[in-house]
Amino acid sequence: MSTPWRKEFLPFSRPDISEAEIAAVGDVLRSGWITTGAQTAAFENEFRDYCGSDGAVAVASATGGLHVVLEALNIGPGDEVITPSLTWVSTVNLLALRGATPVFADINSETLLLEPAAVEAALTPRTRAVIPVHFAGVPVDLQPLRELAAKRGIALIEDAAHAAGTEYCGEKIGARGTTIFSFHPIKNLTTGEGGMICSDDSALLERVRRLKFHGLGVDAFDRAAQGRSPQAEVLEPGYKYNLTDIAAALGRGQLRRLDEFIARRTELAQLYRELLEGMPEILPLGLPEYSFRHAWHLFVVRVASERITRDDFMAELKARNIGTGLHFRAVHSQHYYRDREYSRVPLPHTAWNSARICSLPLFPAMTPDAVRDVVAAIKDIF
Repeated sequence: MSTPWRKEFLPFSRPDISEAEIAAVGDVLRSGWITTGAQTAAFENEFRDYCGSDGAVAVASATGGLHVVLEALNIGPGDEVITPSLTWVSTVNLLALRGATPVFADINSETLLLEPAAVEAALTPRTRAVIPVHFAGVPVDLQPLRELAAKRGIALIEDAAHAAGTEYCGEKIGARGTTIFSFHPIKNLTTGEGGMICSDDSALLERVRRLKFHGLGVDAFDRAAQGRSPQAEVLEPGYKYNLTDIAAALGRGQLRRLDEFIARRTELAQLYRELLEGMPEILPLGLPEYSFRHAWHLFVVRVASERITRDDFMAELKARNIGTGLHFRAVHSQHYYRDREYSRVPLPHTAWNSARICSLPLFPAMTPDAVRDVVAAIKDIF
């Protein structure tokens, strides 16, 4: 019988790794070729086809992917990039490291998605790009942003770290434009660590492919001989963000099960929403009105109570053997950024949600009874 607490700890997230995927990684380890090779190339092609994209480049992380995209677009000192503050810090860190200025735009208070009107209001002659975030598995309203970017001649770089399998108006995220995915262990699809850049800009992808591996102009290795290709030479200084075949073998298996994972997450999320209905202290996120497919990467709620803070609420759940996540503390409120001039813009919706959001446990192997345990514990707290 479900109780408000559990004997075993329920983690916030747990990757679902099959025996077939473990065997595929073992095959790579036994092959003698464990770095970037045939598995990585196959993973790129399969992910490209899944999204319906023109091209895809695998990278060691979404952060590394954003780094090489910013460099490929020559975004740096004097440039402004519009992005939400309610996002993972890597986006703003990279802008700061490149000498560009982040310009924070407020979000919709219910969906936590970047508002196109807020983006338009933040535009200046120095704006070079907009980085919207597809949050928790829900897509940003892309059409107004695409029109705005095309009209102003600026780049639109989609942060799809939460959005593998998400759809916008019947089209998968990544099908067009430039999009960066994350395959961190908590994501819907994992490679351990890793990411993918999808784009319909072939010139951008060509430079990204070069920059992510030392700036070499041709493939770094002759895979038949398993040695350095003699034609490989540096065309420009680059980085070391290539994905290994070990990671790609896992990713290929995960990709085959991605829709299955999303279906399972959807069932659990719908149960959460049913059981939490009528609880004014706990507010699930609102959903947009346009057509979309939710990938349910996260189940985010807001703690809207005067009797308990979000941090104390998370501690109370932990005391009942239930893990939680926090996605995210607003970047502009964090130590390095809070006193910067660009962090002084009013962001009321961002600030309100940043103080209250909490991610409840959600992963494919989780059971409906575990969802009931979480909700029973929440009711016990209140």
